[in-house]
Amino acid sequence: MDASTDTPAEVSSPPVAEEETPWLTAKEQQFWRAHLEVSHLLEYQLGRELQPHGLANNDYEILVVLSESPDRRMRMTDLATATLQSKSRLSHQITRMESAGLVLRQECPGDRRGLFAHLTEHGWDILRKVAPDHVRSVRHHFIDRFTPEQIDALYAALAPVAEHLRGLKGRS
Repeated sequence: MDASTDTPAEVSSPPVAEEETPWLTAKEQQFWRAHLEVSHLLEYQLGRELQPHGLANNDYEILVVLSESPDRRMRMTDLATATLQSKSRLSHQITRMESAGLVLRQECPGDRRGLFAHLTEHGWDILRKVAPDHVRSVRHHFIDRFTPEQIDALYAALAPVAEHLRGLKGRS
C-alpha cells in the first residue's frame, strides 16, 4: 500500500509531467470540437426527424442491421456488437421494439441460452416506409454539404480512424 494515498502501490501510477502531455494545437482543438458538435447535432436532428415515425436513432439502426442480415435476424450478442450497445441495453431496447411489433426474440436452435432478434413483417414495413425520409434527411443535413471531392477526402481521412477503433473494440 502507498501510505500517502491508501491505494496499492502497483495501482498508483507515476505522475505525468504536464510538458509530456501532447496538448492539441488551437487548430486541432477547433477541428476536434467541430467534429463533436457535428456528430451531436446531426444525431439530434436525425433523431428528431425519426420521432414522427415513432422511432429513435437506435431503433432505426437496429431495423437496418436486421434488414441486412440473413433471414432478417441476428444473434442478440452479435447485434449488440454491431450496434455498439451493451447486451443489457440492447435487451431493453429489443423489449420496447417487441412491444411495438417491430422485432421478435427467437430461440437459437442448438443453443439454449442464445436468442435471435428477428425483424417482423411490421418492422420491415416500417423500415421501408421510413427509409426514404431518413435518407433524404441524411442527404440534406450531411451529404449535400460536401462536394464529391470533399466526400472522397473525408472518407480517406476517416476510414483509418474507423479501422483503428474497430481494432480496439472489445479490448479491455
